[in-house]
Amino acid sequence: MSLWEAYLQPTSLDEALNLLQQQSSAALVAGGTDLLLDLRQKRHEPVQTLIDVSRIPDLLGVSVDEKHVFIGAAVTHHSIVHHPDVMHHAPGLVEACELIGGPQVRNVATLGGNVGHALPAGDGSIALVSLDAEALLASGEGERWLPIRDLFAGPGKATFERASTIIVGFRFPVRESRQGHAFSRVMRPQGVAIAILNMGVWISLHDDGRIRQARIAAGPGGPTPFRAEEAEKQLVDAVWGPEAQGAALAAMQQEIKLRTSRHRATLEYRQHLTTVLFERVAELAYSRALEFQA
Repeated sequence: MSLWEAYLQPTSLDEALNLLQQQSSAALVAGGTDLLLDLRQKRHEPVQTLIDVSRIPDLLGVSVDEKHVFIGAAVTHHSIVHHPDVMHHAPGLVEACELIGGPQVRNVATLGGNVGHALPAGDGSIALVSLDAEALLASGEGERWLPIRDLFAGPGKATFERASTIIVGFRFPVRESRQGHAFSRVMRPQGVAIAILNMGVWISLHDDGRIRQARIAAGPGGPTPFRAEEAEKQLVDAVWGPEAQGAALAAMQQEIKLRTSRHRATLEYRQHLTTVLFERVAELAYSRALEFQA
């Protein structure tokens, strides 16, 4: 039995939006690594039409201007991992994308698909949250930019209407001197490619080495991608070291919402990993900030 009746391949954003408006039961697809599995396993409602957005130029580019790096939603994880501009400005995003699936998956899976799936521990999503990224959404009413965190309503649930909206791409600020970014995760063995816990950290330093600003994102730390805002406050103007790390960790343990999952790990193990990952990822982000001159 076929999982859909029609497969359409628009070559422009306007064409894709028109097709969405014309279809009574449609879903967007690019790499399809999540959607097709969900359709087969009946975790997604049946659809009559799949609209393939992987040939739309607006969704395929990576560009840098004076203020932002832009990555199209249909850019694959493989392309991100090997793109010099992304490595320069957001090494943590590269680290996140190279952990997603295996080579075959990364060759077709897209950053927009990872975010659009709206999971609280999506590696691409967590990395983008730590970069303070924004998403460009297009619908019949026009285009709008939203903070990346405003896209998530709960596990697998988006705040925007998927039946009429296309994620065009993402932007985040260009990297400046004494800024560093890093990402890592701990996952189950035996090839179960889901994170027990993942974390992205971005750090900006004053000229004297004190921390100017920090952003810490982790997942799953709640129903949506988690941002450790109280922990970040503990690091502002602090000298990097055990005292600053301890204060940030104590704040993070208070605000993060961890739980036991029979598919992933116990609450206690995740609490332990919060410390392990923060020390690992924040130290790398800090060292990258110390060394980097734009």
